[in-house]
Amino acid sequence: MTDVPPDVLARVRAICMSLPEAYEEQAWIGVRWRVRKRTIAHLLTVDENKTTVLKRAFDLDGPITALTFRVPDEDLLALEEAGYPFVQAGWGRNVMALHVTGHTDFTEVAELLTESYCTLAPAKLIARVERPADAG
Repeated sequence: MTDVPPDVLARVRAICMSLPEAYEEQAWIGVRWRVRKRTIAHLLTVDENKTTVLKRAFDLDGPITALTFRVPDEDLLALEEAGYPFVQAGWGRNVMALHVTGHTDFTEVAELLTESYCTLAPAKLIARVERPADAG
């Protein structure tokens, strides 16, 4: 089972499972959501014993909750320049990580995860997605 906060897990789960054909599975650490075997989001606890790449990227003391996701090329530079709570995950050219805290904006998380999905999903599934920015 995962050791991420249950409320964070529930919120990320609701976002990801609303996407066409997305599914959830246990990852080596934490939980991940996928479409067609491609990981759109990964929620985990980062600590120095298990996730050294992310631990170095965040440069924080103690365990933290992190969410990794894909970023469309045209948005990558903006997130890189935004800095904390965003960091490059340390693998994959367009993989970013977010330090999830009590101050995390889950409206923004929904937008980021929807874009992550649209970066990886086939066109016929993307056509069925209502992006959060488009709603209303």
